[in-house]
Amino acid sequence: MSDLPFTLDQLRILKAIAAEGSFKRAADSLYVSQPAVSLQVQNLERSLAVPLFDRGGRRAQLTEAGHLLLEYGDRILSLCQETCRAIEDLQNLQGGTLIIGASQTTGTYLLPRMIGQFRQRYPEVAVQLHVHSTRRTAWAVANGQIDLAIIGGEIPSELQESLEVIPYAEDEFALIMPVFHPLATTDVIARNDLYKLKFITLDSQSTIRKVIDQVLTRGGIETRRLRIEMELNSIEAIKNAVQSGLGVAFSSTAAIEKELQMGVLHRAQIESVEVKRTLSVIFNPNRYRSKAAEAFTNEILPQFTSSDLPFLKGLAGAKAAAKTGPKSMNAKAAAGDGRTASATSASTVGANGANGANSTNSTNSANGVNGANDASNGVNTSSHTTALSNATTATTGQILDPTLSTPVSGSAKAIADAEASR
Repeated sequence: MSDLPFTLDQLRILKAIAAEGSFKRAADSLYVSQPAVSLQVQNLERSLAVPLFDRGGRRAQLTEAGHLLLEYGDRILSLCQETCRAIEDLQNLQGGTLIIGASQTTGTYLLPRMIGQFRQRYPEVAVQLHVHSTRRTAWAVANGQIDLAIIGGEIPSELQESLEVIPYAEDEFALIMPVFHPLATTDVIARNDLYKLKFITLDSQSTIRKVIDQVLTRGGIETRRLRIEMELNSIEAIKNAVQSGLGVAFSSTAAIEKELQMGVLHRAQIESVEVKRTLSVIFNPNRYRSKAAEAFTNEILPQFTSSDLPFLKGLAGAKAAAKTGPKSMNAKAAAGDGRTASATSASTVGANGANGANSTNSTNSANGVNGANDASNGVNTSSHTTALSNATTATTGQILDPTLSTPVSGSAKAIADAEASR
């Protein structure tokens, strides 16, 4: 096969130019000179006998042939990476990489502890934590960029047949207030008292705001009558505002554990109303599941039960699912009812709070990344997903997010731009 008209390096260069939008930025990202990049593109175009870029504008635009080569090139590079990782697994977890995805709350407050324990057991396995919105995380799992993810939001409907969704734990939300608040002497707030409070919330488009409103409405509370004093774009900002006495807020109990221990916040429940959501573990059942992913699912997840973390109720299904390995298409179809039920359960209870904040995700993601680094002794984290392995796309083609013009594993910048516009 030495007569192939392109090399893997040329495919990487093509992908970098498409992602960065210019030859110079692509060269910088690859740590090579711009003339070297230009020469490789010229050689590639000469070998294929077609132009790959329209050089008329300020930004390097792919031609139709360029888009086609990028699509197949992504799949080729992903499969190469998949092959390398599968071979690394033969070393009995003495190397390799585990890539975990998470939505904002789980990535900030839960995953760092899990990764810390995993690193203690398998210090030779590198770990990457990618903190993004539930939607973006689900697409990354579907496209083979992430081994597994723990999310608190609703899986996109178009992915429910492509992903294995396993309810893992319940995450409870509490009403938090400063310890000097007049109602801080009680643990149960009457529903009518809610109308007298000043609320600090995430923005109205956030999924957590929507799910809380839905639960309160079902409990007979008129959310339109609630007084919204402030809208902030991060959970940490909300907690700080509450501590300063600016109002009260609903927060995941996972996010306030430290503040409760320090005695700087008071938590209360609402009379006859429980605000909960389901955290789920998601996999791509058609993708090779690494030994590191199996070890994390079998050994780490079951440890985080209600005895370790009061806000979690563990589910044994996650451990059992990891032992089965990748499912065949027939097995996947046979398990479809259970998976659909799991996805429905996850969607019923709502989505991750910070996922609704689009243009401010980088701030929240940074908080989660820093926490992961502290807890896991050098975990490699990233707020931008890097295209990695995708076993299924070699035969089925790459899944495209319909809200984007490029595959999810194409340009991280394109994904970020598309999300910011939503």
